[in-house]
Amino acid sequence: MNLISFVIPCYNSSKTIESVVDEIKHVMDTLTLYKFEILLINDASKDSAFELIKKLCAADIRIKGIDFSKNFGQGSAIMAGLNYVNGDIITVLDDDGQCPVNELPKMLKKIEEGYDAVYGKYHEDKHSLFRKITSKMNEFMNNILLGKPKNLYMSSFFVCKRYVVDEIVKYRNPFPAMYGLVLRTTRNIANVSVSHRERQFGKSNYNFFKLISIWLNGFTAFSVKPLRIASLTGACCSGIGGVYGLYIIARKFLCSNVMAGYSSLMALLLFVGGVIMLMLGLIGEYIGRIYICINDSPQYVIRQTININKAEK
Repeated sequence: MNLISFVIPCYNSSKTIESVVDEIKHVMDTLTLYKFEILLINDASKDSAFELIKKLCAADIRIKGIDFSKNFGQGSAIMAGLNYVNGDIITVLDDDGQCPVNELPKMLKKIEEGYDAVYGKYHEDKHSLFRKITSKMNEFMNNILLGKPKNLYMSSFFVCKRYVVDEIVKYRNPFPAMYGLVLRTTRNIANVSVSHRERQFGKSNYNFFKLISIWLNGFTAFSVKPLRIASLTGACCSGIGGVYGLYIIARKFLCSNVMAGYSSLMALLLFVGGVIMLMLGLIGEYIGRIYICINDSPQYVIRQTININKAEK
């Protein structure tokens, strides 16, 4: 009998996590060929989420809890869960109840067909307009910088085989990005069309700056294409500057009464200076992350675990 491990990063989800766990139990009761375990990772929630996790763990030995010492982010919370799973098949989902666990059998069927990972593709996205726009931008950038197939949709609700997780957890740097880690492990990935539920409580914890941080984690950790784009942009600007310089010299010889263009000169300087500062910032981002990695900054720090024995640790 196969074991399915559910990994759920939790942040300020005291109103939703119990219903998510109940739904998992209900669905797994119908899948008689599978056993299950649930790992709830508390990413230093500001509400009573961890108190509820302790209550759920006390009521069912199949539920395991991990408590972070501070907020490390969703990627790190998922990595912590993946390091403690025992399952042959691993399912990752959100804590807000928007992921349709009842459609898990369709995803498991794709795994049985031979796919290494299966992502739920929402046929009607219930996220806010801001999340929809940023998701589209993220998908576009993943296609370019991470080489994601254009027909593949990657969401926070996915199922994968054990060997994929074993490869993912070898990544020990402090900037984990699930999309990049999965894509560098396998391209044998499928989509399954699933429904997406309305958010019942609260609002998304992601703002513009957190999404920018997630993008940077993925691009700087798994691709050097941004640096190549920076080099190409610099070469293009140099070429344009050279052509413009020849144009100014030729115009000076052909039209001796032409006055020096202060405005055009300042505009050019501002443009080139802005491009230089942007590229230096990008290079600095890479260097800063290298420095943090060299200092062995942890992906996460665990304060407490529940229902996890010494052998699993």
